Amino acid sequence: MRARTWILAAVVLLAAASFAFAAPTYVGADKCKMCHKAQYDSWQQTAHAKATDLLKGDDATKAECLKCHATGGSAEMKGVQCEACHGPGSDYKSMKVMKDKDAAIAAGLILPDEKTCLGCHTGAPHEQPKFNYEEARAKGLHVMKK
Repeated sequence: MRARTWILAAVVLLAAASFAFAAPTYVGADKCKMCHKAQYDSWQQTAHAKATDLLKGDDATKAECLKCHATGGSAEMKGVQCEACHGPGSDYKSMKVMKDKDAAIAAGLILPDEKTCLGCHTGAPHEQPKFNYEEARAKGLHVMKK
């Protein structure tokens, strides 16, 4: 009987540990929009929001194309959504976490930098305009109207 109790306890602990250490997941831009409407509306006007629409034919399902043209490399998450740059939001999406910048970063929020952008803006596998991080940063992705 003790062996059975020990095995059951081990199974419960392993299940809890796997849940606790599960990788963060993408929640989608519509979830971000609930609190960040101005940023969402601004993003919708960008090429990033329409990046998946640029893929034609077989390219629309190729992993090497989707890794940059769709969030998380998934055809279901069309476009370069918030989390493509800010990281999967399942662990930092709550209002309580988002109100504390340090807590949000600890929970996986990424503050994008040049390295983040260069993950896709490489010029390969197809020709694209030369990417200049400082110019892109000055222009901004979340252009807010005053």
